[in-house]
Amino acid sequence: MKDSLIKATSLSKSFHGQRVVESVSLSLKPGEIMTIIGPNGSGKTTLIKLLLGLETPDTGSVTRKEKLRVGYVPQKLQLSRVLPVTAEWFLRLSCHPGEGRDDTLKEITSELGIDNCLHKSVHTLSGGEMQRLLLARALLAQPELLVLDEPAQGVDVTGQAELYALIARVSRQRGSAVLMVSHDLHLVMSATDHVICLNHHICCEGHPHSVQDDPAFTELFGKRVANELAVYTHHHDHNH
Repeated sequence: MKDSLIKATSLSKSFHGQRVVESVSLSLKPGEIMTIIGPNGSGKTTLIKLLLGLETPDTGSVTRKEKLRVGYVPQKLQLSRVLPVTAEWFLRLSCHPGEGRDDTLKEITSELGIDNCLHKSVHTLSGGEMQRLLLARALLAQPELLVLDEPAQGVDVTGQAELYALIARVSRQRGSAVLMVSHDLHLVMSATDHVICLNHHICCEGHPHSVQDDPAFTELFGKRVANELAVYTHHHDHNH
């Protein structure tokens, strides 16, 4: 467990006799960005719940740093349109005592580029603005670990690239580790340190460049996706 925020050993979980997660082991270190990718129904969300203690594994174990501070960004948040909630009110309602100081809130919303949205109704925010608001909410807890479940859902393609770049920058500046679930393979690969390809068990894992060349990755996602990913990554690595 030394130098790790979370360490999982041989995690397995079944529901109604169906094995959802099988013999998964991983270790997440401070400042590391780890992304879990895989097809629908591959066990990604269940694995996140196991790591955070929201589900109990059938076998295996999870060890977390004592008093680990976690910030969570869901795929989306449904708020009743009857409630006249502004972005600022939403952030203040989400705060624990001592977290919602004006200087802290202003610093975070400015860093994320949503300080001009604070007086808007949350119901009028774009998909990208709402995801940044949810990220700001998570950052108010000063987390050591940020957990993001499909953070770019409902965001346009340009906004997705910007959001992943923002997440990587926030991680570097704050020293927070990031554990992320995503389907946006080509965008994620450019903004992560360690990739885990999950299909109930770990098919392959490692640095993005090594994973994209792994036969298990091609088998899981298909040759077309793998080739598109290679082209994107090659382009990304050039200096312009």
